[in-house]
Amino acid sequence: MTNAIDTGDSLDLLLARQPVFNKSQDVVAYLLLYRDSDEQAPKAINDHLATSSVILNTYASICQDGEVRSLPCYIKLTDKTLMAENFPELPKEHFVLEILAHSNITPEFVERIKELSQLGYRIALSDYKTDAKFEALLNYIQIVKIDIQKTGLDNLPQVVKELRPYHLEMLADKVETQEEFRKCHETGFSLFQGYFLSKPEPIKGKKLGSSKILLMQMMVELQNPQATAQSVEQLVINDPLLTYRILRVVNSAAFSLRREIESLSHAISLLGFDQIRKWVSLFLVTDTQDKPEELTMTMLVRGRMCELLAEMLGRDQPINNFIAGLFSKLDVLLDMEMQELLDQVPLQADVKAALLNHEGQLGQILDQVCHYEDGAFDNIDLLLEQPYYEAAYRHSLSWAQQVMQTLSADSKS
Repeated sequence: MTNAIDTGDSLDLLLARQPVFNKSQDVVAYLLLYRDSDEQAPKAINDHLATSSVILNTYASICQDGEVRSLPCYIKLTDKTLMAENFPELPKEHFVLEILAHSNITPEFVERIKELSQLGYRIALSDYKTDAKFEALLNYIQIVKIDIQKTGLDNLPQVVKELRPYHLEMLADKVETQEEFRKCHETGFSLFQGYFLSKPEPIKGKKLGSSKILLMQMMVELQNPQATAQSVEQLVINDPLLTYRILRVVNSAAFSLRREIESLSHAISLLGFDQIRKWVSLFLVTDTQDKPEELTMTMLVRGRMCELLAEMLGRDQPINNFIAGLFSKLDVLLDMEMQELLDQVPLQADVKAALLNHEGQLGQILDQVCHYEDGAFDNIDLLLEQPYYEAAYRHSLSWAQQVMQTLSADSKS
């Protein structure tokens, strides 16, 4: 059953994105990830960069503070691709060309990078390390990426000192924890990549706040086979602000309803428990002020992609896949260990098993989506044909952006 989304305009390669952050942990660019081992990938990426608006319209798009705009995309290109006569004329404001460290750095290659730089392209050199072969490039690039795991945190100050005369932007790559982020920041890096945003910093003894407990109580009641629209409404009726927010959202452009919803029980009867569960889940993960918006965006994308894959596979209750995907970073959002968090959160057993160990059918799909996000395409079992994954991911990016807009508008009113 693969009719959940249209794959007619999907790319013919698997493509994901990874954020590039500044010192404030705001997203300032995206790195495009595609299967490096696929010999056709450079040609395919060339063709799409030259002719397709899909990448700029979806993969480069971001919603920040309720406003949608495009960010630059880093694209890793081999020396063979960069030297090709048919290299596409890319929009310079939208792409950063990333040179691979294992490129064959010949005099001709250096001349080509100089030419591209003079044409106005921004160029990054990945996996930089102190090596004489890179010196000829340093005057023609603008960004240098340093793998901090390979280089070692203790060696970073010396590398930064060596590069300082070239006045380059320094990007710390493979930043895995908030502590590493802080150390790289102090060392002089201005750009950051890695999974540091996806790691919790547990606060011992932390408890869920009253508003989150109320939302979780709603989640439990919505799973109760005996629940009614009225029984769910009774839980939240004593919190007028929460009731108002839910009604505002369900009356928004997110739903094409011909009549305005006036009460929560009315909303439930019109939309059904699954839709209300979805929005209660969204409030649970978006009502956190001290975390970067990109974390919420990632959670939304992951939840929606899990749900779409479940729908296309004909799985029962795809909404549970949505919740498993959405909540898979709840520990990061709330700075609690996942086990401790789940002890306080009354979720279904299959959802908990998926969150803790990627077990069961929910865990299987969650595992697939996590690999896709990381660009670890070789680890995907391909439960569906390849185009469905890319289409599902791209659809999820667009859906999450729409939700971010809706919730931003709601919070400003």
